[in-house]
Amino acid sequence: MSDEVADELARAHWRKATKSGSNGGDCLEVAPLSGGRVGIRDSEAPEKPPFVVPGAVWDAFIDGVKQGEFDF
Repeated sequence: MSDEVADELARAHWRKATKSGSNGGDCLEVAPLSGGRVGIRDSEAPEKPPFVVPGAVWDAFIDGVKQGEFDF
C-alpha cells in the first residue's frame, strides 16, 4: 500500500450501519476515498489494512444486497 493511500485511510471518516449495534458488534465500516474509491474494514480490527475497491465495485455490492443476492 502506498504512503499516499495509507495517509488517506488514516484520515478517512469511517462509518457503519446504524443497525450494526444489534448484531453483537460484527460489522463492516466503510469510508469514501478520493477517486471514487471506497475503503472497507472490520470494525473489530480497525488496525488491520482495509480493502480498497473502486466505487463501481461498491455500488454493485450494494445493489446485490438490495436485491437479496446474499440472503441465506
